[in-house]
Amino acid sequence: MSGPSIVIVDYGLGNLFSVERALRKVGASNIKLSFENSDIERAGKLVVPGVGAFGDGMRNLRERGIVSALQAYARSGRPVLGVCLGMQLIMSQSEEFGLHEGLDLIPGKVRRLDSNRDERLKIPHIGWNSLHGSHGPAKGDGLWQGTLLEGIDEGSSMYFIHSYVVVPDDPDVPIAVTKYGNDTYCSVFRRDNITGAQFHPELSGEDGLHIYHNFVHGN
Repeated sequence: MSGPSIVIVDYGLGNLFSVERALRKVGASNIKLSFENSDIERAGKLVVPGVGAFGDGMRNLRERGIVSALQAYARSGRPVLGVCLGMQLIMSQSEEFGLHEGLDLIPGKVRRLDSNRDERLKIPHIGWNSLHGSHGPAKGDGLWQGTLLEGIDEGSSMYFIHSYVVVPDDPDVPIAVTKYGNDTYCSVFRRDNITGAQFHPELSGEDGLHIYHNFVHGN
């Protein structure tokens, strides 16, 4: 039996309805907010949103009994998009308020943003900041081609709210980086069917909607 084309994972920490509104605005129709294993298993595409602390997020996923379903879904090859905390939960572990194990879909860790930062800048990082190409495989004339950032100009600004950032083990996984003070961090990653964005596309104007459009209408 077919399921919803897009499932937004509801684990109690996230701006689910603003994500849903943005997806509908770019043409998605068959959307479901759910924490049910059956919905996750049958989804065509999966969005893991999130706002808050890593430990709380993983605890909520475990309490809802959906950790294994998310891991199995990612292994199926269908598209997964992690947004803000959702991006971080995709990693192996986080150093936020102690050491916490993540979904381990992409090897790497989550660290505090204030590593080597300009002391004049505040944490959390809240506001608009720009995306730049990383040293990964998407570079030169083909910058971001074939990714969710296709059609986004380098230097475009997105809206961020976060204190922690992801550090993938594989240096080719980041496809965009953002600079905050002296700290340059991974703001978008991609490995196979899994993409993560540290910013909030639903709060990032037309460029953010373009990213969701790529997710909805891409393969």
